[in-house]
Amino acid sequence: MFEPVLTRNVGRPDSEKIGTYLAHGGYEATRIALTRYTPAELIALVKRSGLRGRGGAGFPAGTKWGFMPADPTIPKIVAVNTDEGEPGTFKDRALVEHDPHQIIEGVIIASYAVGAHRAYVYIRGEFFLGVKRWIKAIADAYEHGFLGKNILGSGFDLDLSVHRGAGAYICGEETAMLESLEGKPGNPRLKPPYPAQRGLFGLPTLVHNVETLACIPHIVLRGAEWFASIGTEQSKGPKIFCVSGHVNRPGNYELPLGTPLREIIEEHAGGVRPGHRIKAVIPGGASTPVLTPDQLDVPMAFETLAAAGSALGTGAIIVMDETTCMVDAARRLARFFAHESCGRCVPCRIGSQRLFEVLDRIEAGRGRADDIERALTLANNADGTTFCPMGTALASPARSTIERFREEYEEHIRRRGCPQKL
Repeated sequence: MFEPVLTRNVGRPDSEKIGTYLAHGGYEATRIALTRYTPAELIALVKRSGLRGRGGAGFPAGTKWGFMPADPTIPKIVAVNTDEGEPGTFKDRALVEHDPHQIIEGVIIASYAVGAHRAYVYIRGEFFLGVKRWIKAIADAYEHGFLGKNILGSGFDLDLSVHRGAGAYICGEETAMLESLEGKPGNPRLKPPYPAQRGLFGLPTLVHNVETLACIPHIVLRGAEWFASIGTEQSKGPKIFCVSGHVNRPGNYELPLGTPLREIIEEHAGGVRPGHRIKAVIPGGASTPVLTPDQLDVPMAFETLAAAGSALGTGAIIVMDETTCMVDAARRLARFFAHESCGRCVPCRIGSQRLFEVLDRIEAGRGRADDIERALTLANNADGTTFCPMGTALASPARSTIERFREEYEEHIRRRGCPQKL
């Protein structure tokens, strides 16, 4: 049976406090990293572990570290992404609220590895408790000598502070987050240059998701081989899956990457509500294509979900039973993406609004004969043509529901309304 790693302290009394963290081996990885490893050795360790980013893109973390300039005379920064605006995702929030020191320890080790002496936490503005937990945890880390000058007598210095965001979904995109950290509107930047070349305040910046950083202390403590032994060939380590929707036990479940979707839903989340059956599942957050009941045995890993026509994303599983109208589900998500568009480029600014209008018209019973093809055209025109990945995100709900539930769209148009409401 798999023993939780990232969520091992969740549920313990005062799990967010430094005393609890220290009592269960906390900051030992920091001591080991700063005294036994060179920065280059830490980068090699993380590369061997196979850790991939947990924020949605899945980029290899060690490779990302290697992109940072090695020149010690160049000031460098680490930025922690706690924006978590993807609908259906709530793992990072839980980690910050229940075990912030685990993340801070990951920040310290990552900063040492890339030669950064300044780090910033960017957190979603609505996460009031998370902001308080970050501030308290950082203050306690300073008090105990884990942050500040000459950490643990190693000669390494690191300062860390918190910045509260303004609540925009687009700030989850790394360059938009950096713009917001600089006090500007959270609009994405053109890449290249990438953050590792020119990031926050024009300095090389390593941007990492909360869950990614939480993995780092465990890799240092247990070794790259231990981490790589968990999961699949291309997807290593444990993963926190957020399960919501029509299940009996919604929540966060930490399991090895590659765990079958069916197992997560039926065994861990308690299955769908009594008397109901699964109609569709979004496997990786609102921006990933839906899966159908015949795909429930797919392993939850980067490569297997891609082969199934979807994506792991953030690992946010949204379960929908037969009472769900797929047109309405796509309409609601289209409204979200249209509202959250930064407005920088036409396919997103205009396309997202037109896509919502078409889906809204179909759901309201005013659908036209060519509206399904119009929706597909709008989605396809946005996918891959926008300034940032938002175009692909907004295209997925409409396109995948049309591809897999087209007859439901057709019935809406034929019957002049949603069959479940007629």
